[in-house]
Amino acid sequence: MATAPSVSSNAVSAGPKRNFTPALTVLTSLFFMWGFLTALNDILIPHLKAVFALNYTEAMLIQFVFFIAYFVVSIPSGWIVEKLGYKKGIVVGLLVAGIGCLLFYPAATVRWYPLFLTAFFVLAAGITLLQVAANPYVAILGKPSTASSRLNLTQAFNSLGTTIAPYLGSLLILSVAVKTSEEIALLDKTALTAYQLAEAAAVQTPYLGLAAALILLSAIFAFLKLPQLKAADIQEETGSENFDKVYDSAWKYKHLVLGAVGIFVYVGAEVAIGSFLVNYLSESYIANFTEAEAGKFVSFYWGGAMVGRFIGSAVLRKLKSGHVLAFNAIAAAILVLTTMLTSGDIAMWSVLLIGLFNSIMFPTIFTLGVYGLGDHTGQGSGILIMAIVGGALIPVAQGVLADSIGIQQAFILPFLCYLYIAYYGMKGSVPNYSEAK
Repeated sequence: MATAPSVSSNAVSAGPKRNFTPALTVLTSLFFMWGFLTALNDILIPHLKAVFALNYTEAMLIQFVFFIAYFVVSIPSGWIVEKLGYKKGIVVGLLVAGIGCLLFYPAATVRWYPLFLTAFFVLAAGITLLQVAANPYVAILGKPSTASSRLNLTQAFNSLGTTIAPYLGSLLILSVAVKTSEEIALLDKTALTAYQLAEAAAVQTPYLGLAAALILLSAIFAFLKLPQLKAADIQEETGSENFDKVYDSAWKYKHLVLGAVGIFVYVGAEVAIGSFLVNYLSESYIANFTEAEAGKFVSFYWGGAMVGRFIGSAVLRKLKSGHVLAFNAIAAAILVLTTMLTSGDIAMWSVLLIGLFNSIMFPTIFTLGVYGLGDHTGQGSGILIMAIVGGALIPVAQGVLADSIGIQQAFILPFLCYLYIAYYGMKGSVPNYSEAK
């Protein structure tokens, strides 16, 4: 069986050396933007919960609708990228996301929750297309030996967006104090209407600004002279055969399918851990924090992912991607096991440190998964992005476990997820081209 080189991606065919730094610099803005937009969900959940007097199940439909878009839209997005190319796919994705942001305005005006959910779905559809186009585009803009490094660097700016968005969102969207259900019940009809209008209107200005930024970015990308690459342009750095000739569908590549499972369990584990942190740190045997205090410490979890991606960008230039992925997954699994078996400061810091080792997992699994797909790279990218639906399903499964066996013991699910990722880094990511020859 053929073995993959130290990275998981293809590069532009050999020839005169080309400078892709300007293109990569511009692409970084996309990673920041969709990280920013995704993190704003955490602000809108409590905001809309108060506006519409929702219960927690109804409020969590926001995350469900957002993540389900990845599952529904990823395959069509892969088809769009294959037909239009990466650059035009990015332009279309920005426009769709911009339309999603614009829908928040009428949703806030009429105060209709289903329209808000529609806006979230359209926004997520645009982000999905951006991810399907931009992730492999970054991977092929340069040597295969540095593909994971490039993607980790751009993903670090995605993490910067997720770090900044909650703070700015709190200032802009939560400027009108969110009332409790008890406080709302005491308002008369006139006061209640005024309160709901003020709460809904707080969404309009920020999302109009975001819509304008996305549409402006789409215009910039449309006119920029970026490398006009399509999957058909991709070859191995060595100039050897295009491996897309081996199979007639991306689904037949074992390392891609196993990579999709890897994305599913990684995103699921990351989101599940983050979703439980406030409640977990509030437990008397862990940190005994108030919810407000626990919320501040959650920033260590997400901030660790940002720091780790900058570090990983450098490390992945020296070491094999699969080995680095396996190391990080094993470290994360050990930290999960530690937090399950201990209490107090050790349990608290071990769970928060998981974010540092999560850092390189998504971009590394992604580049390992699309390695060697050639003409099928767009389809393969769509399959991998579709697997982000794990972020909607695994947290629910961990919630069921928490209700039945306790919140600390429920971390066994992320533990199993990290064990699979370690397997993928060492064995599952090896291409199976020789099996078809």
